[in-house]
Amino acid sequence: MAFKVLNPGLLTTIQDLGRPGYFHLGIPVSGAMDRYALRAANLLVGNDEGEAGLEAVFMGPQLEFEKDCTVAVTGADLPALVDGEAKAPWTSFTIKAGQTLSFEYLRGGARAYIAISGGIATPKNLGSRSTYPIGALGGVQGRPLAVGDVVPTGDNPGRGEGREVPANLRRLPGSPAELRVLPGLYWRLITEQAGRNFFDDEWKVAPEADRMGYRFRGGRPVEFEPREQPFGAGSDPSNIVDGCYPYGSIQVPGGTEPIILHRDAVSGGGYFTLGAVISADMDLIGQLQPHTPTRFVKVDMEQALTARKDRARLLDSLRAALD
Repeated sequence: MAFKVLNPGLLTTIQDLGRPGYFHLGIPVSGAMDRYALRAANLLVGNDEGEAGLEAVFMGPQLEFEKDCTVAVTGADLPALVDGEAKAPWTSFTIKAGQTLSFEYLRGGARAYIAISGGIATPKNLGSRSTYPIGALGGVQGRPLAVGDVVPTGDNPGRGEGREVPANLRRLPGSPAELRVLPGLYWRLITEQAGRNFFDDEWKVAPEADRMGYRFRGGRPVEFEPREQPFGAGSDPSNIVDGCYPYGSIQVPGGTEPIILHRDAVSGGGYFTLGAVISADMDLIGQLQPHTPTRFVKVDMEQALTARKDRARLLDSLRAALD
């Protein structure tokens, strides 16, 4: 069975937990920007937490269902409606054949996740249904949803309505948002004062923020230590001989506006990177709207590993609450 897309919203894509293992070939992991929200939505409807769902940015789609199923919407505060009747967020609800799922205006966050019992059953590319438009992988013919698409779903009827994620397990960024950063290999290229400024300043999310990367503005420009131009690198002090970009890397082209590389980002290039946002905080970035005030917080490896353990415990608590 399936649902029909009456209106795709602003940008709605099929996403699961991505396609790891191909980054060395230049193919990014892709997958949900807010993996925690997708996992929660899937668990609410009785799916495996890695099943494919929908990621809707700023505006929700309008979908007509061909069969009875269980649905849940998590992540951004984007109120869901079934034939005009409001449904609670982070809570499972039922949709019957012939009914329509639609959404009100966004109230907070940036990306909502829609899980449907049985999961989305489009073909996999390199082991994943995640949409990577630049590479034309996953999704519906490698692209976001469009009017008239008929999207197949699995046969799992779901766990029924009324299952809810407790309020203390719903994770969204604060204001200002705080993103923990582990300085990296190229930190030595900037001055000590520039490093202090980066963490002291308040930044704001720029309008140029998407699945490839989030740009930030408002802080002081980065100053570089004197150097001789390396062979094979550009003349700008922010240029390096091409290197790898770990997931979450922060590049600063020209030393002016930091860019955090996210799910669909390239795997290497010729700009230096300050370091990387720790894995425990990457989901938060996907919920930041343009102009959101943001601060970067310096951490060391021990703190980063502790944060990863804390996040694992949070996921365990979510699974226990919905078991």
